[in-house]
Parts: sequence; structure tokens; C-alpha cells
Amino acid sequence: MQRYILIRVLQAIFVLFAVSIIVFALARASGNPLILMLPLDAEPEAFEILAEHWGLDQPYHIQYWRFISNAVQGDFGDSFKWPGHTAIGLVSTRLVASLQLILTALILAAIMAVVLGVITAAAKDTPLDFVGKIFALMGQSAPNFWIGIMLIWIFGVELGLLPTSGRGGISHMILPVITIGWFEVAAIMRLVRSSMLDTMDSEYVKLARIKGVSERKIIWKHCLRNAAIAPLTYFGVIAGALITGSVIVETVFAWPGIGLLAIQAVLARDLQVVQAVAMVFAVGFVGLNLIVDILYAYLDPRIRYG
Repeated sequence: MQRYILIRVLQAIFVLFAVSIIVFALARASGNPLILMLPLDAEPEAFEILAEHWGLDQPYHIQYWRFISNAVQGDFGDSFKWPGHTAIGLVSTRLVASLQLILTALILAAIMAVVLGVITAAAKDTPLDFVGKIFALMGQSAPNFWIGIMLIWIFGVELGLLPTSGRGGISHMILPVITIGWFEVAAIMRLVRSSMLDTMDSEYVKLARIKGVSERKIIWKHCLRNAAIAPLTYFGVIAGALITGSVIVETVFAWPGIGLLAIQAVLARDLQVVQAVAMVFAVGFVGLNLIVDILYAYLDPRIRYG
């Protein structure tokens, strides 16, 4: 087990290193940020002075070494767009709002997906199973930005029941949480249903029924645990998708989180903030998948590196 975990940790570190190179390169491929920081009629000397101040006059390999050596210490430099603010400071401030949205959607999606997946599997080929399939199909077919716009139009504009933008109380969270979580509920629910159907058809389940074990105990105690391995593996991908998918949802609902900050930083060519946001996304995605891989090994002792 220890060797398996060590290998997975080393792989995660390597992935983050590769991501840092890609992020560094793409941030600079978007254009020269000095063009937005200086007036159009600025003298060439002004560009040279500002480039020297931000270290943009150095060769790329030196810029990257400075970036990665500071990044491992949590220092991504000062923001170009928001003077007086550090990049990681801006990200930290907005991260709280994003986590509020993401964690709520993640918890609700996991609970709803497991419950609906088990119920539709137990009620196979019934009207309830048919409704569940339609719900899953809609959740996986419709893009989340379209779902968000439709929810705003129906519940915000037409019915006037819920606020359509900004961060506030629970009422402000309902529409964005539904938008960001519907796809995840549908995806995990279908996987749970499929895994449950395979497990319910196994020999040990048939033996439990012959022994007179109640159907509820068979489904919720014996079947669910064995059927949870495949959904748990996919759950790491879903959790990472929630993090990156927050960019679109936060933009649609003007939610002041890290996703909206990413859009603003890209438009302003704020390299420092773009790099900070991208690395925070990467750490979150890789970290969640690392946790899932470790849990996966605990659930199934056969999962080992030889």
C-alpha cells in the first residue's frame, strides 16, 4: 500500500510540473501585457523600463525558473491589472466564493446520484427507471451555460422567484448549484445504476436472497459497497470538472469566484493572476484524483503496483 501511494504522489508531482510548463507557455502566447498597461503613444523606453521591472526582458528559461521557484513557495508575483494586490492574494479571496459553490454542488450531486442510481437500478424497466433515464439524458446532453441561462429566464425573469446574479444568501446559490451540479448528478447516477445492475446479478446476491436476507439490506449494504468502486473512480474526474467548470457558471451568474477572476485576468492579459488561477485549478484537480486513487486502493485491495 505504501509503495502504491508513493508512486501516485510522485506521478501527481510530475503532472503538476508538466502543467506548470504548459501554463507558463500559454500565458505568454496570449500577447504582451505591457500593451495594455501603457498608452498607445508610449515611448519604446517606457516599454523597456516596465519590462525590466516585471522581469519580462529576461529569456524564457530564466522567467520560468523564477516562476516555478516562487510558485512552490506560494508566490506568484503581483497583479498587473490590480496594482497593490498579489496574484495569490486575489485568488485566495475569490477561492472562498468558488469553494462555497463547488462543495455544495459536489455534496448534493454525490448524495442525489447515489440515491437515484440505486433506486432506478432496483426499479429497472419501471416508469421510475424511465424518468431517471430522461433526467440523466438531459443532464448530460445540455451544456451548463445553456442550463444556467434557461434557469435565469424561468425562475429569475418569468417567475421572479430567485436572484439571477451576485453572491448572497442561500437563494443566490440555488440556480448556480443546479447548473454546475446537474451534469455530475446525471453522470454518476448512470454509472451507479449500471454498476448496481451488474452487482445485483452476481452469485453472492442470489445466495443472499436464497438465505432470506431482506431486499433492502442486500441493495443498500451488500450491493452498494461493491458497486461503488467504478463510480468512485469517476468521481475524481467529476470533482475536477466541477472546479474547471466553475469558470463558465460563475461568468453566467456573475458569481465573484475564482472562475470569474480567471476570465477577467485573461482579458487583461494579467500573466501573474492567470498563472496563479491555472495552478490552483491544477492542484485541486490532481489532488482530488490522488485522494480518489488512494481510496480506490483501500476499497479494492487488489489494486497495487507490483
